Amino acid sequence: MTRRYSALSLFKEGLAGQTGWKQAWRSPEPKPTYDAIIIGGGGHGLATAYYLAKNHGITRVAVLEKGWIGGGNTGRNTTVVRSNYYYPESVELYGLAHRLYEGLSKDLNYNVMLSQRGMVNLCHSTAEMEIGARTVNAMQLNGIDAELFSSEDVRRVAPIYNFSPDARFPVFGGIWQGRAGTARHDAVAWGYARAASRLGVDIIQNCEITDFIVEGGRCRGVQTTRGAIRAERIGMAVAGHSSVLATKAGFRLPINSYALQACVSEPVKPILDTVVLSPGCGVYVSQSDKGEIVIGGGLDRVPSYAQRGNLPKLETVIAGLLEMFPIFGQLKLMRQWAGIVDVVPDSSPIIGPSPLPNLFLNCGWGTGGFKAIPSGGTLLANLLATGKHNDISRPFDLDRFASGRLIDEAAGSGIAH
Repeated sequence: MTRRYSALSLFKEGLAGQTGWKQAWRSPEPKPTYDAIIIGGGGHGLATAYYLAKNHGITRVAVLEKGWIGGGNTGRNTTVVRSNYYYPESVELYGLAHRLYEGLSKDLNYNVMLSQRGMVNLCHSTAEMEIGARTVNAMQLNGIDAELFSSEDVRRVAPIYNFSPDARFPVFGGIWQGRAGTARHDAVAWGYARAASRLGVDIIQNCEITDFIVEGGRCRGVQTTRGAIRAERIGMAVAGHSSVLATKAGFRLPINSYALQACVSEPVKPILDTVVLSPGCGVYVSQSDKGEIVIGGGLDRVPSYAQRGNLPKLETVIAGLLEMFPIFGQLKLMRQWAGIVDVVPDSSPIIGPSPLPNLFLNCGWGTGGFKAIPSGGTLLANLLATGKHNDISRPFDLDRFASGRLIDEAAGSGIAH
C-alpha cells in the first residue's frame, strides 16, 4: 500500500532524509486469470481500471501495456482540457470529463496540475463570427460556459498576438471557454496508475498482445508476450493502434490512424497565460509551467504509426505559429514528436461492445483523447461491469455507422481531420 501524500508526510520524509517513500504503483507478474483485462496502459486504460475498482468494486483487474504506462498518446499530446463542443451528446461526454478533471487531484491524491487558464478559438472573418455566435448559443443551451469574444476581448487575454492591420489572419473575435486549460499529461497517467494500484489493480508493463483467445464465439482472454491471460471481460483502449488489435480479433473498425504533430520551444519567462487556437492557421499554442511554448498542429495525412515528427508538416505548423505570434520567431525549437491518433468519419469516439462478444471498445478519439480521459475511463468501466450502456455512452456505440446516427464533431475538434 502506497502512502497517502500530504503536507505532513512530506514534512516527515524531509526529517527522515526522504528514505521512507515506496514505489508509486506495484509491478507484479501477471496472473493466469482476472475478472477483467484492460488492454492499454495510457490514460483511458488506467482510468478504466481505477473506476472499475472505485465505482464497481472490481479489483481483480490487469492493465496490460506493451511498453511503459503513459508512453503512447497520453505522454505525447498537448495537454489541453476543454468541453466546448457543439452537439448535446458530445457536451455530455466531454462535460463529464471536465467536471471529473476539476476534482481529479483530490480524488487521486495526486496533483495533476490542472490549470484552468481559459481557451479562445479565434474567428478570422465576419462569416466565422456568425458561425461562432451560433456555436456559443448552442454551447450555452447545452450548459457549457462559453462566451463570444470581440477582437478587443482577444487582445486582452492574448496581447502578444499579431493584431497588425496587414495580418494574414486578422482577428475578428473568438469563442472563449474560461474553465478550459491544461493538465500535466504524465501526472494524469501516474495519478491514475497509483490510485488503481492502491485499490488492488495489477499494472503489467512490457506485455504486448499477440492474439485473442476466442472460445465458443466469445473472447475469453489474450495471448501475450508474457503468456496467456484469461478474463470474462476485456476492454481495449489503445488509441491509434485500435485497428491493429481489431484485426487480430477478427473484425474491422472505421478508423484511420495518422500522426498528429506537436513540438515545444526552449523555456522562456511567462508570456502567454491562455490557450489560443487558430483554425485558419491550423495551430494551437499554450505555455507550459516550465515556460516552454507548446505547439500543436494538424494531422500528417500520410497514415503512419511512426511516433516522430515530419519536417514538411513541421514547416507548415511553424509558419502558422509565426503568423499568429511573430514574436516567437526568435525562439529555438527544442523537441518535435507525433502521437498516433485514431480518426473516425464523424470525429467522435467509439465506446461500446465490439463485434466479438466480451470485448469492449474505447477508441476513435482522434485529437480529443486526453481531455476525455476521466469520462472515457468511467464509461468503459461501466460497460465492463454491467455489460450495458448508460445514457452518455449509448450514442457513441459502433452501431451508429450502420444506422447513420453520426455525431459530426469535425469542427469541434478544432483541427481539420
